[in-house]
Amino acid sequence: MESQNPGQIPNSLNSDDYEKKLLSGIHYCTRCCMPETQEGVTYDEMGVCQACQSSEQKIHINWVEREKKLREILEEAKSKAGDNYDCIVPISGGKDSTFQLHVLIKVYQMKPLAVTFSHNWYSETGWYNLQNALQQFNVDHIMFTPNRSLVNRLAKRSLEGIGDSCWHCHAGVGSFPLKIAVKFRIPLLVWGESIAESSGRASYQCPVHKFDRDYFTRVSAKLSPRDLVCDYLSSKDLYPFELPSIDEIEAVGVTGIHLGDYIFWDDERQTEFVRDTYGWKETEMEGSYKGYKSAECIMAGMHDFTCYLKRGFGRATFHASVDVRSGLLTREEGFALAQKYDRERPEALDYYLRITGMSEEEFFSIMRKKKVAKLKDVDLPILPKDRANREQIMPFMEQLIAKHRNIKDVRLHTPPQYREIKGESRK
Repeated sequence: MESQNPGQIPNSLNSDDYEKKLLSGIHYCTRCCMPETQEGVTYDEMGVCQACQSSEQKIHINWVEREKKLREILEEAKSKAGDNYDCIVPISGGKDSTFQLHVLIKVYQMKPLAVTFSHNWYSETGWYNLQNALQQFNVDHIMFTPNRSLVNRLAKRSLEGIGDSCWHCHAGVGSFPLKIAVKFRIPLLVWGESIAESSGRASYQCPVHKFDRDYFTRVSAKLSPRDLVCDYLSSKDLYPFELPSIDEIEAVGVTGIHLGDYIFWDDERQTEFVRDTYGWKETEMEGSYKGYKSAECIMAGMHDFTCYLKRGFGRATFHASVDVRSGLLTREEGFALAQKYDRERPEALDYYLRITGMSEEEFFSIMRKKKVAKLKDVDLPILPKDRANREQIMPFMEQLIAKHRNIKDVRLHTPPQYREIKGESRK
């Protein structure tokens, strides 16, 4: 696949000395590049992580039989839907959700309702991809967008609560599709890649995490809306992130599946397919050498940098590990790329500090407290970024508004919602 970022193996981290650059005292998977500090990771007696085990299991799965089960699930949903939508597809406009729409609409002739929780941090490329997908597939669509002031305040509270900036997205992508499922009485939700594929916290043979009402709270959000109430966030502010009740979920019979549990999932080939067939676009992503993961969000680099500060690895380690399992990189090459990109201070941090009113010293002080126990005494190196990001690290909607209002440098424009967090205005 054509790369938007050179992704060259750094000369200073060749295969002869990469082991000297690894974090001291940390065990790494003997096959890929994932460290033991990944949440929920387990290893077999050979020191191979569960994600690598899944990649081996994947080759031996009878995918023909699994696809038959998928067809049965979808046919049953279609037969029960009547004149209603057959299912809900939570979409962001990313490469996975675009492929999900292709599979459901073009292959299985389903009529889904596309549902988007907007993090309100859309990149220009991401906004194009979302709108392009809606046009290409002629799919009905509902989107919820939390207001800018709320997003900014939640970004600050999120760091204090879970050690990254993205609680509102973790919680919203779980709660909003469920709200729509209950509201429209559409029982089936369909996501993309399998958790066995993406996180290493389960395998194809041991699917530990089954979808239910609290799935996204357990897996990513960690805290409930009530846990985030504070002097600048009320329960009324957080109401959009509340989950439907168990009774409401059970009354509709809401359930969810991941297509990657039923069809062979291949990120690289699928990205090439949606790019060549539907005009989906990559972009430059901070913190990695690939241009397709979370391309819709300007803050992905911030999320991945906080992961590095907490756990000693970021998006590049994840991507490199996938490429090592697929045979696209050697393990040594994977480590070299991970060590180059994981450690870069992202431009998104500047935007985060501006919208939260937080100082850089405050940010790093909070993150030091969020380190996992294994890294408490480890000094994590941070590298300056030696190039400007190709896309401006600014929500596309803010760029668009600034353009039409003739604001020459949107970074100098400080709307009231930024001042609120600093205590300058609370109207």
